Amino acid sequence: MASLTDQFKYDVFLSFRGEDTRYGFTGNLKKALDDKGVRTFMDDKEIKKGEEITPSLLKAIEDSKMAIVVLSKNYASSSFCLQELSKILDTMKDKVVDRSVLPVFYKVDPSDARKLKSSYGEALAQHEKRSNSNMDLLQKWKNALNQVSNLSGFHYKKGDGYEHEFIGKIVEQILRNTKPVALPVGDYLVGLEHQKQHVTSLLNVGSDDTVHMVGIHGIGGIGKTTLALEVYNSVVCLFQGSCFLEKVRENSEKNGLIYLQKILLSQILGEKDMELTSVGQGMSILQQRLRQKKVLLLLDDVDNLEQLEAVAGRSVWFGQGSRVIITTRDKRLLTRHEVERTYEVKGLNDKDAFELVGCKALKNKYIYSGYTHVLKRAVAYASGLPLALEVIGSHFFNKTVEQCECALDRYERVPHKKIQTTLQLSFDALQEEEKSVFLDIACCFKGWKLTRVEEILHAHHGDIMNDHINVLAEKSLIKISESGNVTLHDLVEDMGKEIVRQESPENPGKRSRLWSSKDLIQVLEENTGTSKIEIIHLDCSIRVEWDEEAFKKMENLKTLIFSKDVSFSKNPKHLPNSLRVLECRYRKYPSSNFHVQDEKCHFFSHHTSNPFEWKGLFRKASKFKNMRILNLQHSEGLAEIPDISDLSNLEEFSIQDCEELITIDNSVGFLRKLKTMSIRGCHELRRLPPLKLDSLEKLDLSNCYMLESFSSVADGLLDKLKFLNIEYCIMLRSIPRLTLTSLEHFNISCCYSLESLPEILEDLRNIPGLRLDKTSIKELPSPCNCEYFRSPNIADVKPKLVEFAIHNEERVLLQSSNVKYICVGNCKLSYENLSKILILFSNVQELHLTNYQFKVLPNCIEECHFLWKLVLDDCKELQEIKGIPPRLRMLSALNCKSLTSSCKSKLLNQELHEARNTWFRLPRVPKIPEWFDHKCSAGLSISFWFRNKFPSIVLCVVSPLTLCFGHQGGVRVIINGNRFVYTYSSVIHWRAQPNMYHLHLFHMQMENFNDNMDKALLENKWNHAEIKTTWRIFDSPTQRVMLTLCYTRNVKCCKMLTSWHVLAEILNFCISNSPNIEFLDESVKETSDFYCQKILHIGHKSIVCLTPRKKTEPLLPINFKNPQTQLSKKVQYLC
Repeated sequence: MASLTDQFKYDVFLSFRGEDTRYGFTGNLKKALDDKGVRTFMDDKEIKKGEEITPSLLKAIEDSKMAIVVLSKNYASSSFCLQELSKILDTMKDKVVDRSVLPVFYKVDPSDARKLKSSYGEALAQHEKRSNSNMDLLQKWKNALNQVSNLSGFHYKKGDGYEHEFIGKIVEQILRNTKPVALPVGDYLVGLEHQKQHVTSLLNVGSDDTVHMVGIHGIGGIGKTTLALEVYNSVVCLFQGSCFLEKVRENSEKNGLIYLQKILLSQILGEKDMELTSVGQGMSILQQRLRQKKVLLLLDDVDNLEQLEAVAGRSVWFGQGSRVIITTRDKRLLTRHEVERTYEVKGLNDKDAFELVGCKALKNKYIYSGYTHVLKRAVAYASGLPLALEVIGSHFFNKTVEQCECALDRYERVPHKKIQTTLQLSFDALQEEEKSVFLDIACCFKGWKLTRVEEILHAHHGDIMNDHINVLAEKSLIKISESGNVTLHDLVEDMGKEIVRQESPENPGKRSRLWSSKDLIQVLEENTGTSKIEIIHLDCSIRVEWDEEAFKKMENLKTLIFSKDVSFSKNPKHLPNSLRVLECRYRKYPSSNFHVQDEKCHFFSHHTSNPFEWKGLFRKASKFKNMRILNLQHSEGLAEIPDISDLSNLEEFSIQDCEELITIDNSVGFLRKLKTMSIRGCHELRRLPPLKLDSLEKLDLSNCYMLESFSSVADGLLDKLKFLNIEYCIMLRSIPRLTLTSLEHFNISCCYSLESLPEILEDLRNIPGLRLDKTSIKELPSPCNCEYFRSPNIADVKPKLVEFAIHNEERVLLQSSNVKYICVGNCKLSYENLSKILILFSNVQELHLTNYQFKVLPNCIEECHFLWKLVLDDCKELQEIKGIPPRLRMLSALNCKSLTSSCKSKLLNQELHEARNTWFRLPRVPKIPEWFDHKCSAGLSISFWFRNKFPSIVLCVVSPLTLCFGHQGGVRVIINGNRFVYTYSSVIHWRAQPNMYHLHLFHMQMENFNDNMDKALLENKWNHAEIKTTWRIFDSPTQRVMLTLCYTRNVKCCKMLTSWHVLAEILNFCISNSPNIEFLDESVKETSDFYCQKILHIGHKSIVCLTPRKKTEPLLPINFKNPQTQLSKKVQYLC
């Protein structure tokens, strides 16, 4: 918002007697004001006696926000000064604009001017003698002197101290009264308020005992400069000096760093003509001159550390209370400059984005209905990027809907030049290998797991690739999601793909990367490939009619990945020697699952086969010495892995889910550089080759159902193995002697035929993760030193474990302190034995006791001070839980049907849940706890209003379903129309199916939403929130969901909202899910408080929608023709 000072050319007009103070006090005052950036007018011309005030001087008075009148000894003797004073006082009477006059009595007594005594009386007497014919003018001068003398001002008399200190006080007063001119920001500002408040809080402008630097970072066009200017304008009046250095990157490239230093010296210190001979000299002068000043500095678009060091080297350069705001695309730059307070600018939500593009397109806030669809399409395309919204909106101005649609079609093919240029600045600043990694990700690997991307790109770039990925993340070109996926903004992705397209706009065979099915089919069928192609990644199914030779020309092809079905009319004769990564994944899909993406994509429904004849290919394996990754997952018809001994540099080999694979050549066991091997899900495989893999770190043999024997392993050749999974090898009877000194995770669960643990020279108790459940093992390992332990489930083994623990307590105590996870099930324990086990493993953090036969969980569980997760599912005889561990947050008691009411009441204590971020599941709770504030007893959603921040709440759901945050269901929160998904990083996973209704109680935390909720909030206004469940509904009409809500703090800013809309949803829910309900009773329409708005017919069923006639809270009975099914709902109508 612009300051009032925008209307004025000058902040201050100086009125003074030249012969008294021009070269002394007034001259020094002018210099001090200039140094602070105050725009000051001072007439430098000597005024001769009798001269009239000039039009230019009158204009200067009118163009000034305030005036300082220096009343010195001879001020009144000048008729010119008195004319000027009269004009100042007349002008400053303006009531519309806040203007002021500040008198400074310099070595004169204010009463002399007020009462016309001493030099002022003598001067007026002289004027009277010369003005016999103009007494009105003389009286006006006297009134002016009297008026100005009665104003609050400053008085300096001889002996009062240093003049410069007196001048400093005047300048401070002027700075308080004169707001700096607001810098222009933009015509349409939306979605900034919350982000502005966040950055302002980081500045902490109220603290004057320190200096803060705050960094604002994000991708190009996201609104960093706009946000920074908004913050700057809101706080600049609190500082003694300020400077906005715009386009630092561009100006430093064109004019050098000295140019930036001169701007800073001029703006803050008033040093307009200072010559600097070097950047170092400028740094010294800035540090010397700024250390006593409280300044605000905004450095916009910084891209180099040298720029920061030249103009804002260290916090000690600036006076206490100073603030420096830095905008950049490179977060690493802020880290290197030790900027601790940073903020990443968020994109606009759909609502704000729609408003912005609409304002730009239609130049008003009224959106014509015909434009709604195309504007929503523009919002989806821009993905929250303000730059794109402004560019597209401006282009839409004065265009028809059809013209707008055509423009969007064009942008989706080729990005708009301004958007492309702005985003590409970040790309251009990268090193060459960093550029290559970015293009790899943008074109081929968006959405992939980071670990997988690292593995593939490691084959291209080596270990330095990790650093490249970090650089891309810090420059805001990519992001790593919480789930570990590599993501990037849609328009940044388009920017990268356009860079590759521009390598050869007309011939895709001359581009470095191919990802489009249309382009790839063209290259393969027309045989136009070249040595330029480095990566081919295809994520859709195609059929290619070709001459078998197309790969021959791709001499530099390093990665070839087919993520979906690919069928060649003929097997390829050649694959490039340069290949480092080869991945082919094939599944059978019914034809109904296919959809055509373009006219050249041919899908097929017959059985797919591998496009390569593997046996013939591997006869030429000596050609592929550069290959690092070979992935043949899901390959149908692959029965044999032939001799691949010449793939000597292979590091990753996967034949996962090759269900027809029967044999693996012995050469696989001699790949000395192999680090990862997955043979998971090869159901027909009966034997493994001998393993002499001294680099192997991960081996997955799970779900090899027919595997009967484990290969012999020479000592020392699996020393680096960290992960060994043999789960569900149901025919495996024995494992040979192994030396596994590095093993961290060992899983042999569900190996039903395995009767004894393998002889592992490294003690099993030192393996952090050990899973032995569902085996026939009779002998248990020595005392467990694991962090994660799952025991067998055979009943006769459990007593041995208990007996071992009881009779060897001293020995066990030495080893059990490291156990963090225990999972045991399907056994019977006495109260005494269970108590001793809990005492022995008191440091456990997660405890799973599923399907146990015990009635009481001892109170000694309170001694498990680190236990935060307790799973007791299917403990159907459990009646009492005597103690509650002090850190318990997650408790699952699915199907614990014998739990007493008193026990459940204790577990639902309000203090317990308000003190912790809890998540409890309890069976057959007869009613919702009384401490819940709001209840909705027959619906899948609940609504409320809140102000400012989303409140911390506890949600309680009573349902026959199990609360699961996955594809089967979960919780959605809609804030002002913006949808968010509630997730939980430590969900209680469950195997038991609920066979009764359960209560689910959990806290909703801001950090567990899938996106930043703040951007959807309306500042200082009521926000509407709706919480919805998204579970499958059972067919039985008796199985209903009850949703309740509690505020964990005394939140007075919230109010509930239910209305006829909610009622309609409930009725619709009951009709849709209860086949016994045929239609709504007609009598309901006769109520005096409601009138029937409409009747919806759903097949043979009907539902009546009701609208309140007045604000009331009637209890509305809804009667159905089926007397067994009734529903009552209290409707609260709130404005």
